[in-house]
Amino acid sequence: MKLLVIVLFSLCTLLTSAQNCLNDTLKQQMIRDWERAKDYTLEYLNAMPADKYSFRPVDSIRSFAEQMLHFSLSNVGLVFFGTGYQDPGIQKMFFKPNFEKIATLQNKDSILYYMSKSYDFAIDAVKNTDFNKLGEMVTQDMPGGRRSATRLAWLLKAFEHQTHHRGQCTIYLRLVGIRPPAEKLW
Repeated sequence: MKLLVIVLFSLCTLLTSAQNCLNDTLKQQMIRDWERAKDYTLEYLNAMPADKYSFRPVDSIRSFAEQMLHFSLSNVGLVFFGTGYQDPGIQKMFFKPNFEKIATLQNKDSILYYMSKSYDFAIDAVKNTDFNKLGEMVTQDMPGGRRSATRLAWLLKAFEHQTHHRGQCTIYLRLVGIRPPAEKLW
């Protein structure tokens, strides 16, 4: 019996250690991916000439500026849902009614600033998150209804969302005659 207790205790210790290693590895990979995504997105913003930020391929969709403001706001919102990380200054900066429609934010310098801040928030949030809590369920009211997902799922959705909008902006660049930045998978 004593041997069984020792074996079980050792197994639990080993499993806990393995889980902590996995969490540390996942956290470091997410940080690297968000840093890479920031650099890649800033290349997109810098590729678009300042006088083309109001460009919209058709009347019924967002301008390039609106697209990028939506993208930056969503980085902050979705990562916040996933991590619970609080930064009152960032939240005050981004969580404004009709954020992407605010005329004074629609210029290249403002969008570069807000996009950088949104990525800095995402990276800081991931760095400061307890990855042992990634399995916790979080429920949020969103456009289209109430959504529930684990903290990990919210973080993955945040990354997918920013990738989606950057991909949409590839078309905006091509339509104004600019070759988009080369893909940055690594």
